[in-house]
Amino acid sequence: MDVQRKLQILPTPRTARPGDVGRRQSRKDPDVVNSSSAAPSARPFVPDSVSLRTLRDASLGCTGCDLYRHATQTVFGAGTRRATLMLVGEQPGDEEDTRGAPFVGPAGRVLEEALEAAGVPRGELYVTNAVKHFKHEERGKWRIHKKPDAAEVRACRPWLEAEIRAVRPRVILCLGATAAQSLLGPQARVGTEAQPVASPWAAATLVTYHPSAVLRARDSASRTQMRTRLVHDLALARDLATRS
Repeated sequence: MDVQRKLQILPTPRTARPGDVGRRQSRKDPDVVNSSSAAPSARPFVPDSVSLRTLRDASLGCTGCDLYRHATQTVFGAGTRRATLMLVGEQPGDEEDTRGAPFVGPAGRVLEEALEAAGVPRGELYVTNAVKHFKHEERGKWRIHKKPDAAEVRACRPWLEAEIRAVRPRVILCLGATAAQSLLGPQARVGTEAQPVASPWAAATLVTYHPSAVLRARDSASRTQMRTRLVHDLALARDLATRS
């Protein structure tokens, strides 16, 4: 596949805003968040820094939306700042919320298996989520995942923008529709194949299945098909990241 030619003919999504990634995060007034007229946003809590440690430390005190109220902690991204490939999921799960690290629960184990099958070392990646707090509902002793809504995804996007600015990946692989919509707009979906899109965020942005979708597949045939697609797209993303 002629990657460079394909990237040139694919349109930049109209909903993405290039200026968001490089914008200086200088507003620190908590009243902006607490104002009844202001939309929830993490922006006042995001420091003007490209240090992942500084960003991670600051994220622990984020109260930019109400999700922090029922979560154990902020779950920031993890991985090397030198990563050329960034994986973006939806939000932390129950185990991630408890342990404070992304993709360490059941979906994380599916991801680890897929990475191994694709020949992609996790140590070469930066892995994060579009939303940094675990949204859930309690059913007895269980905490059941609830999908973050559009306002919550928008509120948390300044953290994702800051991570992208700090890591500067060549390729971003969105795991699932929520991550894709956070970066590419509400029209983004998991298509029949991962097509690299030139975007303000990276030289190539792709969308594939979230590992949790593999776990929730309706039958073994669907599960096999989705896992095969995930492995293929991880290998493709790494190939693009090393060639870009």
